[in-house]
Amino acid sequence: MTLEFLNLQWVHPGLLLIVGAWAIPFLKGRIKRLAMLLLPAAALLVCLRMTPGSYGEVSFLGQDLVFGRVDKLSLMFSYVFSIMAFLGMVYSLHVQDDAQHVSALTYAGAALGVTFAGDFLSLAVFWELLAISSVLLVWLRREPSAIAAGFRYLLVHVFGGLLLLAGIAVHFGQTGSLAFEDMGAFSGGLAWTLILVAFLLNAAVPPLGAWLPDAYPEATVTGAVFMTAFTTKSAVYVLIRGFAGTEILVWLGAAMAVYGVVYAVLENDARRLLAYHIISQVGYMVCGVGIGTALALNGATAHAFAHILYKGLLFMGAGAVLQMTGRRKLSEMGGLYKTMPVTLGLYMVGAFAISAVPLFSGFVSKSMVISAAGEAHLGVIFLMLTLASAGTFLHTGLKLPYYMFFGKEPRASARAAQPKEPPRNMLVAMGLAAAACVLIGVFPRLLYQHLPNPVDYVPYTLQHVTSTLGMLGFTALGFFLLLKQLDPKPTISLDTDWFYRRGSAGIVKFVEGPLARVESGFVGEIYEFVIRLPVLGAANLLRKLDGLVDSALVGVGRSTLSLSRILKTVASGHAQHYGLMMAAGILVLLALAVFSR
Repeated sequence: MTLEFLNLQWVHPGLLLIVGAWAIPFLKGRIKRLAMLLLPAAALLVCLRMTPGSYGEVSFLGQDLVFGRVDKLSLMFSYVFSIMAFLGMVYSLHVQDDAQHVSALTYAGAALGVTFAGDFLSLAVFWELLAISSVLLVWLRREPSAIAAGFRYLLVHVFGGLLLLAGIAVHFGQTGSLAFEDMGAFSGGLAWTLILVAFLLNAAVPPLGAWLPDAYPEATVTGAVFMTAFTTKSAVYVLIRGFAGTEILVWLGAAMAVYGVVYAVLENDARRLLAYHIISQVGYMVCGVGIGTALALNGATAHAFAHILYKGLLFMGAGAVLQMTGRRKLSEMGGLYKTMPVTLGLYMVGAFAISAVPLFSGFVSKSMVISAAGEAHLGVIFLMLTLASAGTFLHTGLKLPYYMFFGKEPRASARAAQPKEPPRNMLVAMGLAAAACVLIGVFPRLLYQHLPNPVDYVPYTLQHVTSTLGMLGFTALGFFLLLKQLDPKPTISLDTDWFYRRGSAGIVKFVEGPLARVESGFVGEIYEFVIRLPVLGAANLLRKLDGLVDSALVGVGRSTLSLSRILKTVASGHAQHYGLMMAAGILVLLALAVFSR
């Protein structure tokens, strides 16, 4: 077996994050915070310096594994994954939980591993690492609801991983190759179907996507920001790579776009509402993959790039409100514009971006997919995507910020101390993400020049701008006319996760409680033996050694102080002190002379 990927001429940015993450618990203070920022910054720099080609080639059991397939498509996703990892770490600088930082950086590294994988075996390894590292961001919230949601999340993704491995095994048996290329030649076959379903599960395509709004709202405040970026967009990347032009994806993607908007109408939980809009927005990307034209694939790639940034910004805003108020239900919020105006302003940048308002990033990316549907004469698809865009503005751009920031305040008896702006690092991260959303919207060529296919698309035409503004204007008018009907209600929306929720509830009821205790204990054991003991234990050992050094230094200091006091007394200028010291010295000399014989 040859290991060319150890050649120092090429460094895998994903491994840089994964290996570097485990140094975080051993650091303290400013050095730790600096390392948290330098790791993703270094990964981005590595990606920016890459040139197209194959790197990290490994010969294993007669198969060529490629850990570094670099082309315009993989580079595009690597850039935004690295940028989001950096923004997420800025947003997390105030968090003292090392396990969260290790999990988040490992998660980002796994996404980069998927992006550069040129074969199915290395893809499967990083694919599983995505699930394992991301579920910890749910469990580390350390609440019963998060633990339960994390187990459901893990079981669904383990199932998806098994489908992927089964598809890879069948494909290898049929072709004798593990190369991950366009799967069009195997369309309709068993391997093709298994691999496609595995990818669709991670893309949260209904009815396989209920895990997303189930788990994301239960993650930690900072962990949810990372989760919005990597799992579904890694799935979009592999769909572009292997299943471009697959017709069924056109209809699945359009249905996703509408499905997410419809469920967002019913939601009262702010982060769950945003999670459903992830499904809706990924629908545009899946639809673009299915259309398969150069414009559609460029649109899917561009929209994935823009979506990661503005959806991260939206979750940062909702997370800031959750952290400062402890509330996540829209029916329990209101009046925050008075004390959190900066958060409101930055959130609205993300809201305008996801709603495809001109001069914001979503306008120059989402419209590419819609235009591709029009050019392909897919009238029904064009209409569905347009309606979904209006629904997105209705709920993410109007309903959520209205009830979160401007709605009726909770009664004073039920309200804690007036919330204030979140920590500065959270606002800085939001500001950087907002700036990126505006920069891409104003200068779309900055995005278009890196797309995988040549771009001949102009978003800022008079017709496109006026039609978009007209649609947004009528949507806003409808919102304010129907405001009373849109009041959030504390209800629970049933999704397809109902089936495995009911199944798991039956199992728990069957064992009458022990399973729940085993579940919690299992999570505790994982955390204890995988995270706490090997990593934090070593860090504690270093702290103890540091404490011993500090104690020794303190002892030396105290001895020096005592000696100085003695010398001060000796040098006091009193003759009796000198006489006593001389007498003591003579006695010491006599003693030495006697005992030396």
